[in-house]
Amino acid sequence: MELAIILMMLLIAVSAGAIIVSTPNTNYVFKPKGQLFTPVERSFLQLLEQAVGHEFKIMCRVKLSDLVTVRNPLRKKQMSDALAKTSTKHLDFVLCDRKTMDPVMAVDLVYRQGNESYKAQKDLFVTNALDNANIPLARIKVKSGYSLEEVKDCVETKLIPLRRKQQKLAESKMTLEKPSRPTRPLRSSRAAA
Repeated sequence: MELAIILMMLLIAVSAGAIIVSTPNTNYVFKPKGQLFTPVERSFLQLLEQAVGHEFKIMCRVKLSDLVTVRNPLRKKQMSDALAKTSTKHLDFVLCDRKTMDPVMAVDLVYRQGNESYKAQKDLFVTNALDNANIPLARIKVKSGYSLEEVKDCVETKLIPLRRKQQKLAESKMTLEKPSRPTRPLRSSRAAA
């Protein structure tokens, strides 16, 4: 009986030691990556900030799953597949409304350098997902020497539907509502006594 207890304790100690030795120590495998943006992304971000002024807040490297979600009447398999696909995609920049932080427009930079091409093929999944969510997408080819006017024109072209919506809201606020009951003049028509 005592031998069985000793053997059991020895077995537990050996298996605990094996577990400790076999698990990798992930606390020390990371190092700082350095710059968050490539030089091209950084310079484009500065131009984009100048182009949109103080109207929009610019978010960088936003996951598609943070912008869109799936519609409810889907089967679990379809829903999980769609969510898995959106979580692997990201957009370089997203313009958000300053007050509500609602996404207004997405910007994706397209790199082409020799044989290398990053996002050179149009990603139809991203495009269709953003179209369904009514978020315009601007795919901009990376080049040296963007002008501020080029970036402004590109952004404004994609924001035409938003501008029309804002204009309609402003016009509806400007139309005065007529009172539903008759009103009388402020001065009395009777002579003062």
